[in-house]
Amino acid sequence: MAAPVKVREDYRGLNGPQKAAILMLSLGEDATVKLFSHMDEDEIKEISQTMANLGMVGSTVIERLFVDFTEQISSTTGLTGTFESTERLLSKVLGKDKVGNIMEEIRGPAGRTMWDKLGNVNEQVLANYLKNEYPQTVAVVLSKIRSDHAARVLGILPESFAMEVVMRMLRMESVQKEVLEDVEKTLRNEFMSNLARTNRRDPHEVMAEIFNSLDRNVETRFISALEERNRDAADKIKSLMFTFEHLGLLDPSGVQTLIRSVDKDKLALALKGANDTLKELFFSNMSERAAKILREDMASMGPVRLRDVDEAQQILVKATKDLAAKGEIVISSGKDEDEVIY
Repeated sequence: MAAPVKVREDYRGLNGPQKAAILMLSLGEDATVKLFSHMDEDEIKEISQTMANLGMVGSTVIERLFVDFTEQISSTTGLTGTFESTERLLSKVLGKDKVGNIMEEIRGPAGRTMWDKLGNVNEQVLANYLKNEYPQTVAVVLSKIRSDHAARVLGILPESFAMEVVMRMLRMESVQKEVLEDVEKTLRNEFMSNLARTNRRDPHEVMAEIFNSLDRNVETRFISALEERNRDAADKIKSLMFTFEHLGLLDPSGVQTLIRSVDKDKLALALKGANDTLKELFFSNMSERAAKILREDMASMGPVRLRDVDEAQQILVKATKDLAAKGEIVISSGKDEDEVIY
């Protein structure tokens, strides 16, 4: 039996772009096309992305919206914003290439721009593609993506080719808009499209992420059951999971960044259930006064529920992953060299 479709009924939770998207969809395609024709590309992109992710909207929300805009409608029904309807509307306003670009950004989970998307491509995969391109093209690409990602790609490229790319980057001034658009088009048509067709995530990696989000007791039960059925799969999933104990792989700078990013009450609660080594790692990366206050906060808590500790630790784990994904912290691999693992 299919799950019931969730209908948006809370008008107070709508933001500006969502209100605009609902209003335009309510007016119909012809009126929406006319409204789009008076917007710039960034506005169209924002509204169309909101439309595509809108889902089902209840009639009471639409009625309330029209009242707020001091317009009366005789009757309203629910509406659904989809990728298909959004693309159809855009195609009446913009050229095929622009529509394709906007829809790719809306659909793509890896980022809003081509360069965001490239930043989420494995460096080995990206290097294997770029090594067959002109050095000048590679120089443009590496100048547009994050520096840490560019460094890893550069380190994989053949040395003589990589040095040629470096020299091009050193001599490169501002990139002409036409050149940049040409490189983006090539990457989109020849690389990202092929990657989308062939790039399938390791199911063990997917399951590791799911298990990371489970309650600790549920996670332990699932892992134990899986070990009985398929120990190799269980071992691989466990090796891919990022747990609270893995925070011990953070370097001092990473620990300090994490401390600044999380609520101090959650930090105290999480460390309440940590081993002595992990506690000391955090204490040693704080000022003496701050460490003293944190110890006192932990002591004043008294007995705490394991469920609350687990929840606080998961908050720290999620914050660590988010910071690592942004390139703000580095997580050691535990080997001789460091690598970003998220």
